[in-house]
Amino acid sequence: MAWTLRFQGVGNASAVELGSAMATLERDGAPWLTIDCGSEGLEAFIGHYGHAPSAVFVTHTHLDHVGGFERLFGSAYFNPQRRGHVLLYVPAPIVPLLHQRVAEYPNVLAEGGANFWDAFRLVPVGEAFWHDGVRLEVFPVRHHWPQTAFGLRLPGSVVWTGDTRPIPEVLARYADADELIAHDCALHGNPSHSGIDDLEREYPPGLLARCVLYHHASAADAQALAGRGHHVALPGQVLALRDPRTARISI
Repeated sequence: MAWTLRFQGVGNASAVELGSAMATLERDGAPWLTIDCGSEGLEAFIGHYGHAPSAVFVTHTHLDHVGGFERLFGSAYFNPQRRGHVLLYVPAPIVPLLHQRVAEYPNVLAEGGANFWDAFRLVPVGEAFWHDGVRLEVFPVRHHWPQTAFGLRLPGSVVWTGDTRPIPEVLARYADADELIAHDCALHGNPSHSGIDDLEREYPPGLLARCVLYHHASAADAQALAGRGHHVALPGQVLALRDPRTARISI
């Protein structure tokens, strides 16, 4: 069984040419679990797979990460085979924020008779959850405000930090099995995002060597990061992953 990570987009909210930061865990080449749903990222997903995601984990509710939800609603609600079956794994603290961002608009259909959440199967999650018989872990990150942004770990395989400042103490716990680490990093940091100087200062070389950097401000910045010897993600790039060590179970 082959596991891979496919980047739909690697840019920040302004770098639309790089696509909104979004990726999909694939199993044997098929989409298994998608991370976030920005507008540009969703377009890239549909362009590659020919359909919208069936399972999504939400890291946080900034619009470059959830701006595709209106389109995702339409793809699910108007398809009887998908309506109510698109899985949304959402960290419990941000469920109200996601509702405010994407579901509060009055009358999701002009003719009425529908609720936004009718299209989905919403699964609030805590420190861990099961998807398709595999256990994943969730952890808080340092982005904008406490308990509003979260990362994801497929143990033994990959860690996705989401948008964050450096989190060395968190990765010491959640990336301790030699996982590949997809990490927020721009050429220059700010109070909500990591810059490369931040990571080089706070992460040991062995940890930084496992990081693949995304959330760039521009293609030129991505080239500059690569020029400093770091692994830099590109839109559409596919990375091979180790098999997760968590055993499958029968449900």
